[in-house]
Amino acid sequence: MAVRLLLLCLTGLVLSEEQPDVDCLVVNLDYVHCVWNGSASPAVNYTFYSTFGKGFNECARYVLENNTTVGCDHHYSDLIVERSNTFTSKLMLLNRSFKQIHHLKNKVKLNAPINLTVKNGSDSNLWYYWNYSHIGGCIVSQVRHRKGKEWENKSLNISTRTYSINLPSSRCRYELQVRSTIEGSCGESSLWSDWSPPAFWGSNRVDGTGLPGSSMSVWTPMWLALGSIVFIILSVTILVRHERLRAILPDPGKNLTKILADGDVEDWLPISKSIKEGFRANYSERACSVREYSRILQSASESSAEQSSSDQSSSDQSSGSFASSVTTDQTNCSVSPSVDEPAGPTSCDCDASTIIVSSA
Repeated sequence: MAVRLLLLCLTGLVLSEEQPDVDCLVVNLDYVHCVWNGSASPAVNYTFYSTFGKGFNECARYVLENNTTVGCDHHYSDLIVERSNTFTSKLMLLNRSFKQIHHLKNKVKLNAPINLTVKNGSDSNLWYYWNYSHIGGCIVSQVRHRKGKEWENKSLNISTRTYSINLPSSRCRYELQVRSTIEGSCGESSLWSDWSPPAFWGSNRVDGTGLPGSSMSVWTPMWLALGSIVFIILSVTILVRHERLRAILPDPGKNLTKILADGDVEDWLPISKSIKEGFRANYSERACSVREYSRILQSASESSAEQSSSDQSSSDQSSGSFASSVTTDQTNCSVSPSVDEPAGPTSCDCDASTIIVSSA
């Protein structure tokens, strides 16, 4: 009983299902692509068969949408020739079938050209190069390019894979795309391929890979970072050298004579506190005492006179009438003159000796 109800339900769906419209085309001369979900996705799964007049073959690869068959990609060995024949499709559901005839000779859609590149040639012209995904002749191309907002289209000769723009301006940005189709002598197709990804060349975007370029090269941030580091290093070096130069230059606003007299040379040099603490210069020296020696030469007459004077002094000293003494105050000095050196002060820069004369 349950099986009968299920069959009745399926039969009701089949009867209520309208005949689907199948749309087919030849893709890149490799396979036939058919879909039957043009108006709406079908509610049931159909079985697809097709033929070029040599017997129906079931679909080998279905196209699914929400787990429902909506299309089929069927490969054929020689579509270049067979596409001229009548193509018949058949959809089946239970015991019902829907047949439809197609003419695929002018319904060939090639894949978009690949490997689109751009180069600035030695002749100062801009050259574009590309390849076709389908290997064979009878293919014509069309390019469109612009350097502003308006596109300019140009049809090329058969099998042409290059295009040039004469004397481009580096201040403009050029964009180019290519598409292709089957040439008329080989069975002209009414379908063009999709446009290839664009190739850019110009002032702010240069890209020869066929993809949109970047307005800034990947090396630009690295060069900017390197330049910043070099600038910082140079700035620090200049500041350090300037600080050292400023530290050794004297202050012209201070009186050098007074500073030298006071012995405060450190105040005259604008040395920073840290440098003073680490490298404090000692400009004071221990005072050196210098002893002065003199030689007294006596003649014979002077010796006798001195002897008589000595005798008279002795007598006078006994009477206590007159007494005199000459005293030379000589300081202690660690430097002793040699015997051969002349009389006078030594090479030390010291205070002169003092001679004191006293009388009683």
